[in-house]
Amino acid sequence: MLFFPENLLVRIPALLVAISFHEYAHARMAYAWGDHTAKYQGRLTLNPLAHLDPIGLLMLLIVRFGWARPVPINPLNFRDRRKGLFWVSLAGPGMNLLVGLVSTFLLFILRGSGPLAGAILENLVIYNVFLAVFNIIPLPPLDGSKILTSLLPGRYLYFYRAVEPYGPFLLILLLVFGLLPVFLIPVSYVIIDLYRSLVLLFMGS
Repeated sequence: MLFFPENLLVRIPALLVAISFHEYAHARMAYAWGDHTAKYQGRLTLNPLAHLDPIGLLMLLIVRFGWARPVPINPLNFRDRRKGLFWVSLAGPGMNLLVGLVSTFLLFILRGSGPLAGAILENLVIYNVFLAVFNIIPLPPLDGSKILTSLLPGRYLYFYRAVEPYGPFLLILLLVFGLLPVFLIPVSYVIIDLYRSLVLLFMGS
């Protein structure tokens, strides 16, 4: 997750909402597919304290890259392992896109309600969209890798499994050499602009 806003007063609430809804969506979808692991470990909640990783949060504040506690799942409990893995993995980014869209509507509806509320909503849009786009990158341990493995046919899945252990190192290299924003920023702002266009169209502005 990349870090853009500088004001802690507006970025922390937005960040906590984005992380909490993302992890809750994973837990809720896993529960719906028959896996109760997350529920038993107290992760079926929107309480940010259940999802925060102290080191990940500290890294986020210091170096602007961090992480939350992954929601524990057991695909063997799913009614259909491949379909369950697909929908559980997609649920997190999908929820972030939904929250980003709702936040865009609220930003337009509540404009004029004060600079603080506007700034928090703006950052809700940014964080949720960026978190969604970041997580669909098909590199472990991101959600995109699990989405991809649930869709690949056997012969391609075998090849992907062979290179999968190197995914985290590739992700680190992308971060270290600053290549990740080349993909992340343009795609995210295309989505944000699309949200604004949809809101303007819906509101007749």
